Amino acid sequence: MANSLLRRGNRGVVVAAGALAVLLAAGAVPAAAAAPVHREAQGNQGNQRHQGLDEKALRASLAGLPDENVTGGLIRMSGSDGRWTGTAGPSVPSPDAHFRIGSITKIFTSTVVLQLAAEHRLSLDDTVQQWLPGLLPTGYHPITVRQLLSHTSGLQIPTCAKEDVPPLEVIRSALSCGTPTEPGKVTQYNGINYFIAGLIVEKVSGHSYGHEVTARILRPLGLRDTSVPALDDWSIPAPYTRGLVAVEGSDELKDVSVQSPYSWAEGGMISNAPDLGRFFTALYRGRLLPPAQQRELFTLPTGVTGDKQFSYGGLQRTALPDGTVVWGKSGSYPGYTSGVFATRDLRRVLVYSINPTGRTPELPYVMRIADAAF
Repeated sequence: MANSLLRRGNRGVVVAAGALAVLLAAGAVPAAAAAPVHREAQGNQGNQRHQGLDEKALRASLAGLPDENVTGGLIRMSGSDGRWTGTAGPSVPSPDAHFRIGSITKIFTSTVVLQLAAEHRLSLDDTVQQWLPGLLPTGYHPITVRQLLSHTSGLQIPTCAKEDVPPLEVIRSALSCGTPTEPGKVTQYNGINYFIAGLIVEKVSGHSYGHEVTARILRPLGLRDTSVPALDDWSIPAPYTRGLVAVEGSDELKDVSVQSPYSWAEGGMISNAPDLGRFFTALYRGRLLPPAQQRELFTLPTGVTGDKQFSYGGLQRTALPDGTVVWGKSGSYPGYTSGVFATRDLRRVLVYSINPTGRTPELPYVMRIADAAF
């Protein structure tokens, strides 16, 4: 699975909002589907024991790693219910190791867009055609910025999108086949929405996307382990978790930690668990947005269909079987599946990252983490 553009048979942008969103809607994983448990994972309880978190369940959710399907994983819990950090497997050298965050990038993008709206430099009701004339083919319905951020743009699934090319070429290739639907009617997860949002950020600000994310979010929050790689920079800072994927037709694993960040404003960023926890905590507390845009961050579109819904800040709202509501975003890249989900009151903030080999779906592993976290 890939939330970013399509590295496995052109599937990525279309596939979904990520494993955690699917699992949270589904509830607890059946016992038969759970990953096997072989040994207890390591965990750091900190300076004092907190009663709110089920630390035994959190340790058990990483137990058994590595196996043939997932080479390692990490969990970071924070919030008023307590703190806990755990790691397992040789692919994870430390709890603060860097990893490719995939579509979690989208929340950095949407935050910058909402900040520009707060500064009255754009409106969420402005259209793509206003800011980027000629980008969408003639005859397309007007698509608003809020429809991009909430995945209700109606743009066609990008089955013919090119990879490892500049953002403008990604968009144009994605729109070269298929037919769009009417905007504002259906939620359809589509990474092309955020490629376009990234171009709007650059058009409005007059600066590069990376500059805006750094100046508006990374530097003010002190997120020193988070970056927007240049499109020709395939490296990842050490220490980093290793993305290892199965080689078709053999028992070998290929290290894909060094790979193209071409998915850019849609999914190209690198971070680590502490930084992601700080970013989402600051965002939910209103440190990055004034009240009007903070409301947009947690407002869902009305009158739309679809099995998932995303807010005007790109967050997915999910109600758990016990009634707990969490908001967040997941992301995948070859060798990496990660997510950040939290209760609105920040009672619990979960950051997780695992390294799937692609041999079997990683969903049961993520489901077990979510069940332990919330």
